Amino acid sequence: MASQRRFNEILSWFERENPVPKPELKFENPFQLLVAVMLSAQCTDKRVNQTTPALFQRFPTAAALAAASTDEVFALIKSVSYPNSKTEHLISAAKMIVTEFGGEVPSDIDSLQRLPGVGRKTANVVTSVLYDNPVIAVDTHVFRVARRLGLSKGTTPLAVEKDLTKGIPEAKRPNAHHWLILHGRYVCKAQKPFCGQCGLSPLCAHYKKMAPAKPGSKPIED
Repeated sequence: MASQRRFNEILSWFERENPVPKPELKFENPFQLLVAVMLSAQCTDKRVNQTTPALFQRFPTAAALAAASTDEVFALIKSVSYPNSKTEHLISAAKMIVTEFGGEVPSDIDSLQRLPGVGRKTANVVTSVLYDNPVIAVDTHVFRVARRLGLSKGTTPLAVEKDLTKGIPEAKRPNAHHWLILHGRYVCKAQKPFCGQCGLSPLCAHYKKMAPAKPGSKPIED
């Protein structure tokens, strides 16, 4: 795992640049957030935000969605990735929420992961955003950015999650989740990262390998 100094300096930079990060998915209640996060798997938030208004208008509650037909839901979410499987998961999850959780989205990670289509990442996102649960959800952006910055050498999402959990104080974890996602989405992109425009370049392990060292520079040692 990276040194605590590296974590502290990177977190301080994020706090200066974006002190109050917000999720880009649009939602008004726990049910809507859960649905939006489920739809966002391997799909852009922009596309999900274009899809959910009509879906939420037609099915405003878990009970309404639980009573929906596959054809009805598919017609409303067909523009997102993997609409067939997501349709089945949404309806099945809604049914379980109604029958086992009184129509309310469960607030703990273990219960959330019992819902069809809800894995560890989705459960972490939901509890972090709704309840400031001090967990780190690792999606492709977080995985990539954490490794590039030198915050983790983990080769699996769970390994990266464990490293980030150790290095990031509990109070900062909900914000850190958004910081890393947004940085990966707009700056530290998978194919063409904007290293020359990134304020974290002096702290970045990946950039250190790619760029020649400047005279007198003192790289962070882990």
